Amino acid sequence: MRMLTKKIITITAILLGALGLSQLATQTVKADTTWDQPVLTLGTSLTDSQKQGTISTLTAKLNGASYKTITIDGSTLVKYLNPSGSTFTTSSGVWSSALIQKTASGSGINVEILNYNGSNNITTITADQYKNAALTAGVTDANIYVTSATPIDGSGALAGVYAAYAENGNALNQKQVSAAQEEMSTLSGISDANKNKDGYSDAQLNNAVANAKKEMAEKGSNISVGGITTIVNNQLTNNGIQNVITNNQKQQIINLLVTIRDSGALNSDSFKEQASKIANNIKTNAQGIFDKLNTQENRNTLQKIGDALGNFFKSLFDTVSSWFNK
Repeated sequence: MRMLTKKIITITAILLGALGLSQLATQTVKADTTWDQPVLTLGTSLTDSQKQGTISTLTAKLNGASYKTITIDGSTLVKYLNPSGSTFTTSSGVWSSALIQKTASGSGINVEILNYNGSNNITTITADQYKNAALTAGVTDANIYVTSATPIDGSGALAGVYAAYAENGNALNQKQVSAAQEEMSTLSGISDANKNKDGYSDAQLNNAVANAKKEMAEKGSNISVGGITTIVNNQLTNNGIQNVITNNQKQQIINLLVTIRDSGALNSDSFKEQASKIANNIKTNAQGIFDKLNTQENRNTLQKIGDALGNFFKSLFDTVSSWFNK
């Protein structure tokens, strides 16, 4: 009888354990499938009319598909943006809004800034800057649409992206979010300082940074500062802005990439792939700019010297060969 009781207890424990594992598995599946519909983030400072206009602008991309809405206020800005040095308060206004739509694995991060009543009201942050920041923060495989009913820098929309992930049980690492905010500030500052210079574009800078991230991921999270410096020099050259970017700005980029390394972003298995897709996306969207980099008049000095030396030695070889063929 006593042995039978022990068997019953043992069987019961096994059944309860199995039930517990089953519930855990169910909860895990649920957490992974919470992105069953897009999330629309609305700035709390919008008037009723602006809210309707913002919703119409953003959801036009959904072709009637359902979505859920969350509100972004000053507290959201404080939570996600202030750790990186921003000075928002709980009473700060938020107008820029976003729609985040998760896409198939491996599709990459795509960002589009949508005009509101015919005007692009995102005054500071570019689509390429949003892409790079989203990558650093840990966003993967998503379509992100941004708009604002009034001219504004666009920080509220990015905070909305972070909040949307948390809403869906995929809270992003705060160190990466802070690195992303530093990236946004650094790249927008460099682009603003160089916006009127010949041979410079925001696309070239962001393509250089995206490719630098990809190379860093290939080297691993233990890559040295010297290794990062070499990558930055090569990427600035590859993108034709090595003679436009100042030494101080180059150092800012190096410091930024060190911060990204230290944030743990490189530890993600998908970071390299996502960075590569962003770089390709930037190049495709600004094909005219990158085509010019390959023309003779825009090739860098070292390439031209290399070509000249190659032609010289070829000519010398041909001359010497002709002596023996007479």
